[in-house]
Amino acid sequence: MADFDAVRVGVQLPEVEYEIRFGELIALARDIEQAGFESIWLGDHLLYDLPVGPRGPWECWTSLAALAAATERVQLGPLVASTSFHAPAMLAKMAATVDAISGGRLVVGLGAGWNRREYSAFGFPYDRRVSRFEEAFTVIRTLLAQGTIDFRGCYHTVENAVLHPRSPRPGGPPLMVGSIGERMQAITLPHVSSWNVWWSDFGNTATGFAQVKSVVDRRIAALGRTGQIEATCAVHVRLPGGTGRQMGDYPADRGAPLAGSPDELAEHLAAFATAGADEVQLVVDPIVRAAVDPLAETLALLRRRIAGAAARHSPDGAA
Repeated sequence: MADFDAVRVGVQLPEVEYEIRFGELIALARDIEQAGFESIWLGDHLLYDLPVGPRGPWECWTSLAALAAATERVQLGPLVASTSFHAPAMLAKMAATVDAISGGRLVVGLGAGWNRREYSAFGFPYDRRVSRFEEAFTVIRTLLAQGTIDFRGCYHTVENAVLHPRSPRPGGPPLMVGSIGERMQAITLPHVSSWNVWWSDFGNTATGFAQVKSVVDRRIAALGRTGQIEATCAVHVRLPGGTGRQMGDYPADRGAPLAGSPDELAEHLAAFATAGADEVQLVVDPIVRAAVDPLAETLALLRRRIAGAAARHSPDGAA
C-alpha cells in the first residue's frame, strides 16, 4: 500500500500545443501554484515537425529561471533536460543558478533525448547518445554535489572545473532520470533521487505503471537503495475541449488519455498512488488557464480520497 499522504501532483506547462506568449506562460504557472499543485514542469525541446508546420517551445533553462523568480512555493524542473543541448559543466552551472533563484526548489530531470529533428536542426550530434549521456551525467552530478571535477572522456573534457557559486542546498539539487531503459538506469540509479516514466511508455494506466515500477524496483533493490529513490510518472489527462496533444513523433506513442469528471479523474489518479507513485505530473489537454479550475477540483477530490484511504489503512482505522 502506498504512503498516500506523500503523493504529490504537478503539471507540465504548454510546449508546442499552441504558440503561447511568455507572459501568459508565467500567468499560467502562477495559477497552477495558487491552485495548490506541488510542482511545475517544462519539456526541454527545440523543434518539432507537426501537421501545422515546424514549431518549438521557449527555451527550457531560461524559462525555468523566469519561473523560479515568478513563483514562491512549487518545485520546478525540466521533464526532462537533454544533456546533449549544453556542455555538461555549463548545464550544471545553469542548474545551480536556477536552484539559487528559486531558493532551492529545482529538480534536475535529465535524459539522453530522442527527437532527431531538433538535433540536426541545431547542430547537436545524435549518435551514441547514451554513451555521451554517461559522460555528461558524471560531470553534471559531480559538479552539483561536490563543486569541482577533472574529467577526460571520449566526448567531454573538463580541467579543474569549479562550480561557484554553488546551489543553496548542500549536495546540490536532487537529480531525476527520465528513462526506464536498463542501460540508462544502470548509469543513473546509483546517484539519482527519483526516476520518471512518460505516459506513453507505460500505456497511461496505473496497471502499466505498476508493471514498470516492479522492474525498476528490482534494479534499485540490487543496488541496496530501496526506499531512497522516488517513482514518478507523467500522466496524460484530457479535459472537455481537448483535441489531442501535439508532441512530435515520439517512438512509443500509445495509451488513451484519462478523461471524465473531476471525481472520475481523481479516482484514476488515486490508482497511481495505490500503484506506488510518489508523484504524478499531469500532461493536460488543453493546457490553458481555463483548465486550472477543473484541475484544482480534481486535486482537491484526489487529496480527499487518499486521505480517506490512509485513514482506513492506519493502525487504529480512524476515519
